[in-house]
Amino acid sequence: MLGTGMTTETEIRLRGMRALIEALGLVEAERFVVSINRERFDYTTWRQKGLPDLSIEQIAACANQLSADLDTKPSA
Repeated sequence: MLGTGMTTETEIRLRGMRALIEALGLVEAERFVVSINRERFDYTTWRQKGLPDLSIEQIAACANQLSADLDTKPSA
């Protein structure tokens, strides 16, 4: 970190990616980033209105369960 106590943008991105990977796993974290970069949007509005009122742990658990369900679903 900088001597001023401020965190650089690069450090924030690294910490954010680590948090996403820890919460979602590598593949789902990458998919999340790709989905956000696909179109312009206001993250703050999306977070307030677009997500259910769940903690990050609850969201990650749901995402992991969905991923597990998709992995066990027979292919067509």
